[in-house]
Amino acid sequence: MASIRKRGESYEVAVCVVGPGGPPPVRRTATFDTRAEAKSWGIRTEAAILSGKAGRAADKTVGDLLRRYAETVSPSKAGARWEQTRIRALADDPLSAVKISALDATHIAAWRDRRLRVVQRETVRREWTLISCAIVVAIKEWRWLSVNPMTDVKRPARGRPRDRLITDEEIERLLFALGYTSDGCPATVTARVGAAFAFAIETGMRCGEICALEWRDVHADDGICTVRAETAGAGKTEAARREVPISPAALRVLRGLPVAGASVFGLSTSQVDALFRKAKAKAAVADVTFHDTRHLAITRLARVPGMDVLSLAKIVGHRDLRQLQVYFNPSATDLARLLG
Repeated sequence: MASIRKRGESYEVAVCVVGPGGPPPVRRTATFDTRAEAKSWGIRTEAAILSGKAGRAADKTVGDLLRRYAETVSPSKAGARWEQTRIRALADDPLSAVKISALDATHIAAWRDRRLRVVQRETVRREWTLISCAIVVAIKEWRWLSVNPMTDVKRPARGRPRDRLITDEEIERLLFALGYTSDGCPATVTARVGAAFAFAIETGMRCGEICALEWRDVHADDGICTVRAETAGAGKTEAARREVPISPAALRVLRGLPVAGASVFGLSTSQVDALFRKAKAKAAVADVTFHDTRHLAITRLARVPGMDVLSLAKIVGHRDLRQLQVYFNPSATDLARLLG
């Protein structure tokens, strides 16, 4: 039988049932705004435990769940490296030590509050999605638990979209720090990162898409290159598969690269991340990420005469037109010029 007690303006419900395999008991708790919601949740949870759909992983922890997810599910995803890195970091959080049989909304809320004290809301939201996905797999495929406790906890609200535009001066300083010039062949890995940086500004392609670009995907005579979503790291979703126009400046970058092997830039995303960070420090350019090149490129493309929003979405690989609002930042002067 679920027990319900009023705590302030809310109702806390607790369920404690000895599962089909005997002790230890399976415990669940949650908090709701009304007694009716609390009672309904308690009945559903009790039924799930008694039917044998929960409590099958009494000896497992959240850390075990996340590690299994990292080993069996993450490798099939484009964001595998990020997911696995975050899961390793989460191993140090108290949440990882919580037994699956005891996991409830209070543990998730405590984790959320701890993370919000040290990182931005968007970071917590991304980690939230990762943990929730792992729990859903554990519910549907592994049968480790039956209820997702994250559904009973408020997710952090979205922060303001990032609208950082890299200036021309910052671009020059970063390219200098990376040792890249458009009139020479990049002889070092760092210089190739500079070439990738310049190419990203012209095309709006993501870091993973650029690193996965192969010479077979470059069609200079047609003025396009192909982003293959099926290639590892080449795109976040199938919608990322597209043909990207190559500007004259982007073509100069490509012509300056040596043709050695299948890869155009011969880089991994980890190399770009590490070397770009070093270049930022050397160039004394703060608060810039490689992904900000995409923001700048889309803003510039939006200003091309005759460019409509559907064409822009096709070029940059956005199926949801609302996503373009994050990147497209025309000034009031630009809009007035269009009206005039």
